[in-house]
Amino acid sequence: MVIIGAGPAGLTAAYELCRHGVPSVVLEADSVVGGLARTIEYKGYLFDLGGHRFYTTVDLVEKIWHEVLGPDLLRRPRLSRIYYRSKFFRYPLEPFDALAGLGPREAFRCGLSCLRSRLAPRLPENDLESWISNRFGARLYEIFFKSYSEKVWGLPCREIDSAWAAQRIGNLDLSSMLRGALRSFAGRTPRTLIREFHYPRRGPGMLWSRMKRLVESRGARVVLNAPVERIAWEEGRVRGVTAGGLFYEATHVIGSMAIPDLIQRLDPAPEAALRRAAGDFHYRDFLTVALIVRQPRVFPDNWLYIHDPGVRVGRIQNYKNWSPEMTPDPNTTCLGLEYFCNQGDDLWTMPDEALTALASQELTVLGLANGADVMDGAVVRVPRAYPIYDGSYRRGLQAVRAFLQRVPNLQLAGRNGMHRYNNQDHSMLTAILAARNILGASYDLWQADPEAGNLEEASAVPGGVIQTAGPGSRRPARPGVEAPGADRPAAAATASTSALH
Repeated sequence: MVIIGAGPAGLTAAYELCRHGVPSVVLEADSVVGGLARTIEYKGYLFDLGGHRFYTTVDLVEKIWHEVLGPDLLRRPRLSRIYYRSKFFRYPLEPFDALAGLGPREAFRCGLSCLRSRLAPRLPENDLESWISNRFGARLYEIFFKSYSEKVWGLPCREIDSAWAAQRIGNLDLSSMLRGALRSFAGRTPRTLIREFHYPRRGPGMLWSRMKRLVESRGARVVLNAPVERIAWEEGRVRGVTAGGLFYEATHVIGSMAIPDLIQRLDPAPEAALRRAAGDFHYRDFLTVALIVRQPRVFPDNWLYIHDPGVRVGRIQNYKNWSPEMTPDPNTTCLGLEYFCNQGDDLWTMPDEALTALASQELTVLGLANGADVMDGAVVRVPRAYPIYDGSYRRGLQAVRAFLQRVPNLQLAGRNGMHRYNNQDHSMLTAILAARNILGASYDLWQADPEAGNLEEASAVPGGVIQTAGPGSRRPARPGVEAPGADRPAAAATASTSALH
């Protein structure tokens, strides 16, 4: 078995195969594992490439976290807020908190706008702007969704497919949020409303580094610095993968690399229609500027969403509030200022020293900290962090899925492997199902939904079919809304550091 990529999807697939005594080879282009879920260390300070909450409704995924990390998996309180017009609003949105913060006049206008959207919805609601406006009203959309979403995606919301909102927000609207605020529901809270989550003691990279050692001790091979150069295939099957100059014969392949790269490495080259489909997939890149601030406490949140159009930063992580061990000196704080950009634009090409200075200045402008207290900084650039749901990606996925029907021993899993803006647990879930398909099951990975119920832990039953939990395993949900980027699984990253003098 050959697995492409040693991020959450790739390593989880190897872990699941090891549970059943099936050896595999994991090929990773980078020199470390974890992809975007790795943890960066800079002068003893630890920081994420984004924030990675460990929360899931899939019991098997949570069991894996506990198996691998044990007591190093901490339970942490969650606090995240929106910074808008020099005020803080709790996030996920709490209707009464939001309306109180906006003031009675603005609250009335928001309520009137929501009523208007119910009476005369925008149709068809194929884009993000229409989808959100129909559920929350145009006024709340303008305040709490538009600026941040366009900062993240670099596109007008009218050019973003509504499938993103349907996936990340679900069947929520202002009225359901108000009902949820007036009474408590029984059952498990969905990921958008959780008040606490698990988090590794030394960041998410701790999970994937430890999982690498575990799968290697159980017979798998993890080959680093092995970028895929060629995927040999013929009608009906993939024969093997060339990576790092070596050929790895394969009876099955699980791929988590970006779809355009996979298409370009197919040998022989596929038909023209599939080659053209590689151009249907687009991405948003981002970079993190980690600042070490000479203050023991800056703000109480795990992270802040910045809806101020006067600054370019989109979100700010406070790693000390994720785990105290992320910051070695208790008299300092490490903040991660996240900027959404495209490779080659002015932010991406800005020198590290200039980015550190920009981030320090924007902290001061926002009134969160004094830029003069910034002691040091490090910059990490992350290409292809966000698969974009634009006007062409559905066409590309249709072509890719048609090709996969012709080569049944090739499966795609994870964020970039499926061009799906998902969470870490969903990447793991698709990998588990892909591994179980190799064992004889017949899951449709494209329909995998962490909210739809839990997998049974049992191994293959007679006939090689893996059972899923029945309808009774589904738990009721309470309403809530999450912003883009609350949890990010695997993608490649390049890093560089710079110091302030």
